[in-house]
Amino acid sequence: MIIRTISTALVMILMVNMASCQSSNNSKSTDATVQTVSVSDFAAKLKASTGAQLVDVRTPQEFAEGHLKNALNVNYNADDFAEQIAKLDKTKAVYVYCRSGGRSGSAVRQMQEMGFTEIYNMDGGILSWKGEVVK
Repeated sequence: MIIRTISTALVMILMVNMASCQSSNNSKSTDATVQTVSVSDFAAKLKASTGAQLVDVRTPQEFAEGHLKNALNVNYNADDFAEQIAKLDKTKAVYVYCRSGGRSGSAVRQMQEMGFTEIYNMDGGILSWKGEVVK
């Protein structure tokens, strides 16, 4: 009975300790500016930014069908995605988009974990951009 109580207490202490380690590991990412913004805010922030890095995370085929001016194509589905993203300057703003927002949202989370400090994700992706620009 005493051994069982001690074992339970040790397991509880271990769980609390692990939880506190996880929250301290994530603390670096709270220093970053990460926002999903509307097409108009994305365009305005991009235009006002000097040295911004514009990243299209769609496939090369999608990119070839049309992309934003000066965008760099880094395929989120490619095996070397993290390696390619790591070549960007983590201290400069990064503007990310995809087709509709799913891949770019995942890319943004990964970039945040990699230590990027300012990331803007275009809400609705290039489909929303085309819908706004065409109107």
